[in-house]
Amino acid sequence: MMSDTDTVDSLSDLKDLTGEAATPEAPEAPAAPSAPPAPLRAQVLDAQGRAYATGRRKDAVARVWIKPGSGKVVVNGRDQEVYFARPTLRLVINQPFRVAGREEQYDVVATVKGGGLSGQAGAVKHGIAQALTKFEPALRAPVKAAGFLTRDSRVVERKKYGRAKARRSFQFSKR
Repeated sequence: MMSDTDTVDSLSDLKDLTGEAATPEAPEAPAAPSAPPAPLRAQVLDAQGRAYATGRRKDAVARVWIKPGSGKVVVNGRDQEVYFARPTLRLVINQPFRVAGREEQYDVVATVKGGGLSGQAGAVKHGIAQALTKFEPALRAPVKAAGFLTRDSRVVERKKYGRAKARRSFQFSKR
């Protein structure tokens, strides 16, 4: 060991202080990529092992629960093919799973209120994306890069007094 009056001039002196053998200073080889780095966020599950999130779009609000399963999506007690009859709406709902590479791996139960079918589909998509990142925090990067975690804040503009609609004026009559 070194005494109190000795100074540390190099890394080899530092290793002498710690009791390790000094080795020549050579650059270390980069470690092989073993596992992805630990996520900054923790997994958030309820007592039944489900992840919960709220999604919003226009006037629609969706409460979404996901759990591991066979890919079944139930919206307001009905299957997604029945509730969202248009294929484009079902495509919108399944986008977060497709981006994350988790098609048919999670069961989804959603209750949605307000708005029309298009807004409700967007709300369910937003809720699924939020819940997916709570269930698997490592998926946050690809889902966020696709823009699914951002709430689309566009809403219908309100009708103004003295106007036919939000901006349209009544037809002008000269006489």
